Amino acid sequence: MEILQPPGWARPRGYSNGVAASGRMVCVSGMIGWDPQGVFHTDDFAGQVRQALLNIVAVLKEADARPEHIVRMTWYVVDKNEYVAAYKEIGRHYREIIGAHYPAMTAVQVAALVEDHAKVEIEVTAMVP
Repeated sequence: MEILQPPGWARPRGYSNGVAASGRMVCVSGMIGWDPQGVFHTDDFAGQVRQALLNIVAVLKEADARPEHIVRMTWYVVDKNEYVAAYKEIGRHYREIIGAHYPAMTAVQVAALVEDHAKVEIEVTAMVP
């Protein structure tokens, strides 16, 4: 995997501007903050992020993929301000579960998610060498 960082650009924090990779592509549907049985255990934004990331890693494992194979993440958040306020705790959970690996990322605020209780939904694309 190659991180794409144009010369002279400021280094992004917590993501990469671009990633080039080759291998077997693994697409993970949007994961939300419920457990494998579909039960939410928290209304806390960062807590839901943590569970969504654990869910992503579990799905990746089924394809013999690991967090460091993730090349792209898209985060859908219901409340941008709640997302920004939780940056520090989200960062802790991210590093604990994904590690010091920062793929290309996009985050967008949406009007709602299909699951009313969900505050965040994260989808990923991974490339397994």
